[in-house]
Amino acid sequence: HFEKALSSHKKTLHHFTISPNIKTMKFFALTLALGVAQTAAFAVQPSTGASTTALNSDTGLYDAPSTMGSKGTLSAKTVWDASTPTTVQGGALRTWSFTNPPVDRVQVLMKTDGRPLHANVELWEGPDNTPQRMGVYIEEGSLRPFSAVIETPRPGANAVAIYNTAMLEFPLAASVEADVGGSTGSGIRMLAEMSVPRLIQGGAINTYPFAPTVESVQILLQTDGRPLNARIELLQGPSNNKQVMEVYTEDGLERPFFAVIETPGVGNVVRVINAAAVEFPLTAFVEPYLLEPGARAVTQSDTWDNGEGSSFLLSPPM
Repeated sequence: HFEKALSSHKKTLHHFTISPNIKTMKFFALTLALGVAQTAAFAVQPSTGASTTALNSDTGLYDAPSTMGSKGTLSAKTVWDASTPTTVQGGALRTWSFTNPPVDRVQVLMKTDGRPLHANVELWEGPDNTPQRMGVYIEEGSLRPFSAVIETPRPGANAVAIYNTAMLEFPLAASVEADVGGSTGSGIRMLAEMSVPRLIQGGAINTYPFAPTVESVQILLQTDGRPLNARIELLQGPSNNKQVMEVYTEDGLERPFFAVIETPGVGNVVRVINAAAVEFPLTAFVEPYLLEPGARAVTQSDTWDNGEGSSFLLSPPM
């Protein structure tokens, strides 16, 4: 009887030894498929009606097509088509966790069905540690969807939390996508290398007007390692805020802030305010991201200059 019981026990043990391997193989295959799908969301897509812009370091012109980022990499509209958004009701909180060490950054997207958008976005790194957070207000969340990149350079349990601070009648759709292929990071580095930065001292304000042909604007804020505390506004007319972002990062060099703002209509002005003390300056890169079809760049002598040696005003289509 003892030998029969031992034989039965070995068979049972053999069954539970093989089964996890099969499940692990299935889980690995599923993870690989999801990784491929997420990578496809960040793949470069061909332009379908709008050209991107890049700063030419030799002539000071905005050249098209762009090599600074790509429409398929950071365009909110493109990524929305390839992602599955999650509905966050008013007053609700949703979290996305990323435990895979190769994920160095994630792209956060939010929009509404045309109603205002009020939300807080936080990066959680372990218990009671929030190295980056931002408050977002958008007057019309369908016309100007929110698109920003959060850096997650340290391996470990990183989580992105989105809290809809609006009332129950104002839900929002959110999507958090991992930059698996690293294409987002390369676009951000190219922006920092090819554009002219502007140093904004603590408490100072800088404005960047854009022509009607500019469909969207890319913004990169960073420091030399000190905390970053800034407010970014999109205005159309005096004291008419269309979009507001209040950003805090504990290390502006390790975790710079990057976002793409949609600028439909005319009279768009981006205002960057360094909300920190005078001892905490920041460096701002603000450049056009997408142009209307047919728009061409002009030299500084042909149009308005923003005072930093590069012109944002573009000539109308020919």
